[in-house]
Amino acid sequence: MRCAVACLSFVAFGAAVAPPPATASAQRAPEAADSSFAALVAQLSESGGYFDSDNIISNELTYLSVDSQLAKLGVHGGVYIGVGPDQNFSYIALIRPSIAFMLDIRRDNMLEHLLFKSLFAVARNRLEYLCLLFGRPVPPDAGAWTDRFTADIIAYLDRTPSDARAAAVSRDASNDRITNYHVPLDAHDREVLDRYRAEFVQDGLETRYSSLGRNNRGDYPSFRDLIIATNRDGREVSYLASERAFDVIRDMEREGRIVPVVGNVAGPYAVRAIGEYARAHHMKVSAFYLSNVEQYLITRQGGFDTYIENLRALPRDSTSVVIRSFFERFGQPHPLAIPASGSRSVQMIEPIDELLREYDAGAIRDYLDLVMHGYVRP
Repeated sequence: MRCAVACLSFVAFGAAVAPPPATASAQRAPEAADSSFAALVAQLSESGGYFDSDNIISNELTYLSVDSQLAKLGVHGGVYIGVGPDQNFSYIALIRPSIAFMLDIRRDNMLEHLLFKSLFAVARNRLEYLCLLFGRPVPPDAGAWTDRFTADIIAYLDRTPSDARAAAVSRDASNDRITNYHVPLDAHDREVLDRYRAEFVQDGLETRYSSLGRNNRGDYPSFRDLIIATNRDGREVSYLASERAFDVIRDMEREGRIVPVVGNVAGPYAVRAIGEYARAHHMKVSAFYLSNVEQYLITRQGGFDTYIENLRALPRDSTSVVIRSFFERFGQPHPLAIPASGSRSVQMIEPIDELLREYDAGAIRDYLDLVMHGYVRP
């Protein structure tokens, strides 16, 4: 299934990216000139890896606290790159990029984004999207719910239990659409998709992040919390807080401009391939959302130096930023912390050029050096 005509200029790939290394996915499309959504997923992806969390949703309650910093620097348009599931959609709605790549080492993340894409394809508004996701009956007057208050939508979901028939109809139709995206999927991939659907249907607005093999914190935010999360001024600015923000994501999904990519931020291919794509289309990278991946690169896995060189290879300007998360587990509060939020997460942005200068000057000796310097203040 090819992208809509309106987005073909964004996904034409040609020979802009060098041939993939031996570690790249065996599912790569044989013809680089193929401009379909599936081909672009394959052309940019590398082999997947393991991460010990089932990131079905974010655990960063303060994720929207950087919107004033994004506006302050004028972060807008271009190419957006982000790890993880749908918290990216809120950043995309704020930044309005031309194209967005959902980059994650976990293949499961790519599958979850295919699920989201299949629901945006038919949802008329926020309520219908959430009903399809949570297996709730869509009300007969669903069209009349456009622009309703977020509180009204949440109240409908709270009083409307999941329905086995509605969930099954949504699942089957979603599976058909995902098949038509022509991203090669095996039986295990289908099992993952069904498991994610089942979690959303079972837990609904109370769906939460979970870790694998570790204790899960009871204070992780729920899907409900993330919908109504606010910026520093107390305004709800998530992609599900307004129809206008939702429409940005829905339109980009329908036009094939949100592309899931399997890849490691410190890997050999995917980040650089996205950079070459951006360069070939005369675009800069506006934002790279990393959650707290840098913490793992510095303290556990290694690869921070390679990640830095991947950043250096991206086309950018003075407004290009990384968006990172910090969890206060190191005995040192962060100046950007919001005590009233009750969350240990802290969100910050840093210009990529500033990060590279700090690295080149030898100023990043450990993780706290990274998160305590260079960030933009509100």
